[in-house]
Amino acid sequence: MIGFILVSFGTVNTAVGQSKKLLFPEAPGIVSFTYRNLFAKDVPSTLDMIKGNGITDIEFSNLFGQKPEDLKRMLDERGLKCSSYGVNWETITTKTNEVAQTAKVLGAKFIRIANIPHAKGSFTLDNAKNAVSEFNRVGKILADNYELTFIYHNHGFEFEPYEDKTLYDYIVNNTNPKYVSFELDILWAFFPGQDPAKLLETYPSRYVALHLKDLKRGVAGNNSGGTDQNNDVVLGTGQINIPAVIKAARKAGVKHYYIEDESSASVEQVPQSIKYLNTLKK
Repeated sequence: MIGFILVSFGTVNTAVGQSKKLLFPEAPGIVSFTYRNLFAKDVPSTLDMIKGNGITDIEFSNLFGQKPEDLKRMLDERGLKCSSYGVNWETITTKTNEVAQTAKVLGAKFIRIANIPHAKGSFTLDNAKNAVSEFNRVGKILADNYELTFIYHNHGFEFEPYEDKTLYDYIVNNTNPKYVSFELDILWAFFPGQDPAKLLETYPSRYVALHLKDLKRGVAGNNSGGTDQNNDVVLGTGQINIPAVIKAARKAGVKHYYIEDESSASVEQVPQSIKYLNTLKK
């Protein structure tokens, strides 16, 4: 018995030692939009698939026809959690309290939006100023009344030049850190020509979450905020330096890493992306 214990202890120590050498040994989270078509057909079986991939952390962008209480029950039954709840601009700005109440039922601690009203192809300083005002207002309500954190998810169009930086920089620098945090979508930073790792280094205290995705090789970017969804490829096979991003995010203290694969091949690609993440070395 003693010999068995010693061997087991050595095995555990070896596993721990190997884990310490890995950059991303854990399971990432997932964005519900990744499996939007499956969720629309069958929520329970989609949750089962997510659990089967070793994922427990989910950011929901849609309730898929479920009552918040029922969705929370299904999550609890499977040992899953909803850490972030995404809604659109109109909903968060006009139904702030209702959104907060839904998030509390789901168990989420973040409320996320991913768009700012603007004319297509023309994001202006006035648009950015409006966003700053509304983000600060809504963020204060969520924080003070519900202990929830408002987060903004970039979508590419925000990186219009402004002075010696961008309008995205303007938004980050003019929102109140007490009430507004950010979720960095690394594809929608890279696509308009930004370095997602550098953004994490520039604003380390502002980011609480990442959307992990990769852009197909050969695809040229721009500030439109749009590209074919099938340009989302398996992490590590595209144009983005994923290890550099993860290292910068670790240093910045980011805790939530959600895979978002918008492609029609997401069911096949997500397990490959997880495998890739789990092989990265420090």
